[in-house]
Amino acid sequence: MENKVNSLRKTAKLAGLLYLILVITGVYSIMYVSSQIIVQGDAITTAKNILAKEFLFRTGIINDLISNTIFVLLVLVLYRMFRQVNEYQAKLMVAFVIVQVPAVFIMEALNITSLMIFKGEILQTFELNQKQDLAMLFLKINDNGTLTMEMFWGLWLLPFGLLVYKSRFIPRIFGILLVIAGIAYIFDSFVSLLFPTYSTFVNQPTLLLVAIGEISITLWFLIKGVKNISTIEK
Repeated sequence: MENKVNSLRKTAKLAGLLYLILVITGVYSIMYVSSQIIVQGDAITTAKNILAKEFLFRTGIINDLISNTIFVLLVLVLYRMFRQVNEYQAKLMVAFVIVQVPAVFIMEALNITSLMIFKGEILQTFELNQKQDLAMLFLKINDNGTLTMEMFWGLWLLPFGLLVYKSRFIPRIFGILLVIAGIAYIFDSFVSLLFPTYSTFVNQPTLLLVAIGEISITLWFLIKGVKNISTIEK
């Protein structure tokens, strides 16, 4: 029993470390790189920012690739941790993460292509305005892809939250917070796709709910790991 608990605690600590890296890479990409480079509705300024801060733009691409690799590793660790709770829900959690991976590589390929267009490395026979419009089209596809990906960011949190809630070795409140965060992500994705003019009204509350849910479980994994031995079933 003691060995089982120690193994579970180590797995939880590893999950917490991976989750922390995932959070950090997410903050770097969304709150720093995008804010420094992308100017919505202004192709010329965006192009100038990408060219002036090319290295930063490239670090954002590498960051996203690393982030999604960490995401896959995290969900596999969580699967190992929760498969005894409910194997079907654990597999569903993994599926909702794995399905995102191909889309991420396509989106980053579009980012690289946009950079090449802005630098004049391809489409050299095109007019400047045409090249800028095409590059911005690729960036816009990336933005729209992020909106659809957001739905899956929410979907994976639903089985994850249910597994936490049922586990007995993690306080149920964290499971509830994760489910709320998942619903918030899905709601934000639907609003942004169906009613884009209202997206700004739900973005900030969504970020708050997601931060509460995901950061709280990350800190629990890192600091505590699992609850008292007596709460874990043999």
